[in-house]
Formats: sequence, structure tokens, C-alpha cells
Amino acid sequence: MHNRVILSFICGLVIIPALWWGSSNVAAQVDIEALQTEIRDRNNRLSEIEKEIAAFESSLKEVGAEKKTLQSAINRLELERGKVVAEIKYTEQKINSTDLEINKLILEINATEEDIAQNEAAIAETIRRIYKTDKITMIEAMLQNEHLSEFWSNLQTLDRVRNSMNERVANLVELQNTLEDKRDQTTERRGELVDLKNQYSDQSSVLASNRAERSELLVATRNEEANYQKLLKEKQAAREQIVKEMRDFEAKLTFILNPNTIPTAGSRVFDWPLANVVITQYFGGTEFAKRNAGVYGGRAYHPGVDFGAPTGTQIKAPLAGTVRATGNTDAVPGCYSWGKWTLIDHANGLSTLYAHQSVQSVVPGQRVATGEVIGYVGNTGFSTGPHLHFTVYAKEGVNVRKFNEIKAVTSCGAATTPVAATEAYLDPMLYLPPY
Repeated sequence: MHNRVILSFICGLVIIPALWWGSSNVAAQVDIEALQTEIRDRNNRLSEIEKEIAAFESSLKEVGAEKKTLQSAINRLELERGKVVAEIKYTEQKINSTDLEINKLILEINATEEDIAQNEAAIAETIRRIYKTDKITMIEAMLQNEHLSEFWSNLQTLDRVRNSMNERVANLVELQNTLEDKRDQTTERRGELVDLKNQYSDQSSVLASNRAERSELLVATRNEEANYQKLLKEKQAAREQIVKEMRDFEAKLTFILNPNTIPTAGSRVFDWPLANVVITQYFGGTEFAKRNAGVYGGRAYHPGVDFGAPTGTQIKAPLAGTVRATGNTDAVPGCYSWGKWTLIDHANGLSTLYAHQSVQSVVPGQRVATGEVIGYVGNTGFSTGPHLHFTVYAKEGVNVRKFNEIKAVTSCGAATTPVAATEAYLDPMLYLPPY
């Protein structure tokens, strides 16, 4: 009888590994490798599209450096269109690649779950065999063997079986950890997929905006250089007028800045809102600046920092915060000003404004994380070229008001805009990384 038990142990040592390396997992591994190959191919395609985008960006820099003419404006719009189309292709590839990665993870999860089930079955079988053997006393085991050497050999076999079970228990724990990791990765990839689909929608809107801008430009200028230059002058004059009116209005507002409510000047609390930083105009000229001439260098009034960038460039939150308000001054005749703008409040006592956007990706009340895409660079409002206008306020000193409560010379209705006392304007460069 005892010899039969020992034989069953030996059979178990053969059967259990067979359970562990189930043949069904071989087919799953083939599918996983096929998906991995496809993912690799798509990643190679992504690298090619990245080169296309870089080429468009290089050409846009050259066009941006040219004198402002109708032809250069049309060339810019064409290049921007090409860049956005390439970015849409890139996003499509990323969506497809992420889909494949999720499918691959699902196959890996299924294979891991099968391995876990097989391990559990193998461990259960081993426990049953050990239990049967443990019923036999030491004396019975000795008497059932003709020779003492057989008895010791059987004991060694039992010891090996128990060691094998310990190894399988350790493997089971490792597989369960792997399963949790795969499930976490799947959740993360699904989140990325949602973000990519939103990005695809936004980029499609940017492309529609580009086409509309080109059409409006050709209609307004009737393809004549003189008309284009006249349009530029009108925009510049209107911008200067609204800046003056805003400055006069804000100068009458009362706000006493408490330095203890905001970060210390020179402390880096923000990341750059754009991936590639090109500053085309600095901050300066407020009452606060006048008292700190050494910091601001006596520059002309400008309530923020301008970053040069092509239409469709992603704008990222430089710090986590909550969207207080969004607006579109172009929606009301005569109120062009900031165009599409977003105001975000941060927990450190500061608020930030992002103006002249082509597309806004957030809504009031939304929480945003550092680095999250909140919109796309554009040429809306009183802008003579695509760029991001970035303003930093002391949060307590900025409010959202209607233009018809502000503008004295040119009435423009009820479009909304952030308004702050001059004391509430802060130099963004004091809180951004070194440039």
C-alpha cells in the first residue's frame, strides 16, 4: 500500500507541472506576440509622424520670422493646417496603439488567471496527496518496506514533494501580484484612451478653426495686400484702445496686495504652459511694476507674458487648480479682446489666464492636474498672430466682469473678461522656471 502511495507522489510530480504549463497558454502567447509586433509597427509609424510634425514646426518658425504680409499669413495657415492634420494622424495612431495594448493586456490577464487556476489545482492535489501520506504512521511506513533504504528513499521523495508545493505557493503569489499589475495597467490605458479620444475631437476642432480663419482672411482682404495691411492696423488700434480702457478701469479698482497670501517672488511654483517656450513679449508697466522698476525694467504696459506658438499647440496647466471661468469675446461683436480665454484658480493664492485660444478643453468648475491639456493656442481676439497670452493674478484681486460694465469708448455688449486691480497683476516670470 505504501509503495502505491509513493508511486502516486511520483506521478503527481509529473502531472502537476503539466497542469502548470497548460497548452492553452501557448496559443495565448502566440496572440500576445502578434499584438506586440503590431504595436511595435505602429510605434515606428508614430516616430515617422513626429518627424513630419517637427518639419512643419521648423517651417512655421521661418514664416513667423518673416514680415507680416498677406502671403505670409496664408502660408502660415497652410503650414498650421498641415501640422494639425499630422497631429490628428498621430493621435489616431496612438488611439489604435492603445487599443492594441489594452487587448494585449486582456490576453495576458486571461493567461495569468488560467495559470493561477492551474497552480491552485496543483497545490490542492499536492495537499491531498500529503494528507493521505500523513495518515500512515512512521512504524507502518517502515514495516511496509522490505528494506530500510526504501523507507529513507520514500521519505526523501515526500520531502521533495513538499518543497515543490512551497515553490508553487510562491509562484501563485507572484502570479497574483502580476495579475493586479496587469489590471492596473489596463485601467491606466483605458484612461489614456479616453484622453486621446478627447484630444482627437479637440484637434479636429482646431482644424475647423484653421479653415474658418483662412476663409475669413480671404473674404476680409479680397486677396489684396493693401486690405490685409489695413486689417492689421485696425486690429492693432482696436487692441491698443481696449488695453487703454481696461487699464484706466482697473486703475480705479481698490486692492491691497498682502504678500503673505502669495508665493515668494522668485520661487518656482509653475511649470511652463507650453512644451516649447518662445517668449515674444514680457510683463511690465503696472503700478506694482513702477514701484519695482529694477525688476521690470520699465517696460511698456503689458499684463502678462506672450508665448509664440503655432495654432493647435497644446496648452498645459502649469499647476493643479480649478477652472473658475471661460469665455469667448469673439462671440459678441466689438468685444474681441482676449478671444477664447480660461481662468484657473490655484491653491497657492494665484490665478492664471490663458488667452487667444483656438479651442478650450475645460469647463468652469473642472479640476485640472499639473500638465493636463486645458486648450490649444490660437489667434482669436485682438491678436495679429497665433500666440498664448499668459497672465498671473493674486487670486483675491481678480474677478470676472462684463465688457459693457467697463468699456467707455466702444460699446460691445455682455461678453465676459477677467478684471483685476493693477496691484493684483504679477509678473509670471517670477514664478516660472528660468528662461
